[in-house]
Amino acid sequence: MKIAVLPGDGIGKEIIPQAIKVINAIKEKYSLDIEIEYGDIGGEAIDKYGTPFPESTKKLVLEADATLLGAVGGPKWDNLPFEKRPERGLLALRKVLKTFANLRPAKVYDELVSASTLKEDIVKGVDILVIRELTSGIYFGKPRGVFEIENFPLREYYSEDELKGNKVGINTLKYTDEEITRIAKVAFEAARKRNKKVTSVDKANVLEATSFWREVVEQVSKDYPDVELNHMYVDNAAMQLLRWPKQFDVILTTNMFGDIISDEAAALTGSLGMLPSASLGGEKGLYEPVHGSAPDIAGKDLANPIATINSVGMMFNYTFNRPDIEALIDKAVREVLKEYRTKDIYSPGTKLVSCSQMGDLISRRILDLN
Repeated sequence: MKIAVLPGDGIGKEIIPQAIKVINAIKEKYSLDIEIEYGDIGGEAIDKYGTPFPESTKKLVLEADATLLGAVGGPKWDNLPFEKRPERGLLALRKVLKTFANLRPAKVYDELVSASTLKEDIVKGVDILVIRELTSGIYFGKPRGVFEIENFPLREYYSEDELKGNKVGINTLKYTDEEITRIAKVAFEAARKRNKKVTSVDKANVLEATSFWREVVEQVSKDYPDVELNHMYVDNAAMQLLRWPKQFDVILTTNMFGDIISDEAAALTGSLGMLPSASLGGEKGLYEPVHGSAPDIAGKDLANPIATINSVGMMFNYTFNRPDIEALIDKAVREVLKEYRTKDIYSPGTKLVSCSQMGDLISRRILDLN
């Protein structure tokens, strides 16, 4: 098992070591042959190589079986042009690995019901899987950028009144039927293993591209007659996710909507620090916490490493076909949460611990469990 590890920026450098503790505990417990190699990405890579995704990192991830990522970005690099910012490294990584399907589970542990800002009867028992298309949509569509009016590539589509001023900014929302079909199949297959319900989230009433999305998803659904499909506009979905989250099983949606909806789902669990993710579709899997680099707490040993640790669990399940190891990690996390919490999920009656202490507790519990 060869794992490429990219700590990245901010708290990435603090949460990744906790995930490595868990990997080492699994390695010891099961006598597994696991090789770990480190690489640079994001702002750290910009400082070293002048690019957020250097060739050395590209080579590393393509030779590994799976990639574990921390986080990228921070105010240090905010003034760079968009194409050179740390986040472009993450987009390039996903593109290189051909990971078009992003799986983001939002599960409310019974042990953490009190950490949510919502009432217990609303969130208890919530278990949602957000499936986000990852390599197309508005984040990748062309043309894109900020142009002088006279150089605007779609100038013929607008009147002079619509192009008043000196500059114009544009991003393009683009999806092909093939791109929609393949992500829809992932959602329906996942729903078959869960509660057999897919909610496709779009904005079909005003965006032609997502009206097309709805048509293609409907077509794919005909191959899955055992799975219930319904559609929901993204604004309503955002409201329903907080009003009645237990109505959802699998949420299927576009790149941008999935980015937003899955972060909103974090409010159900109590913290972004609890949400892992797996990016699949190519031969290699990419695993990362949903949260960002959190520069405001970086270097303070305050971050919650559980999202990263549970991303390791997803890696053992999806890449290495060891769902038993994912279940063991999940059990260890639950056991520790009964007594210990990081600051973001702290509640009276539990013991407050640091990021590194949480990593120690979970890795030791893994070794102790039968």
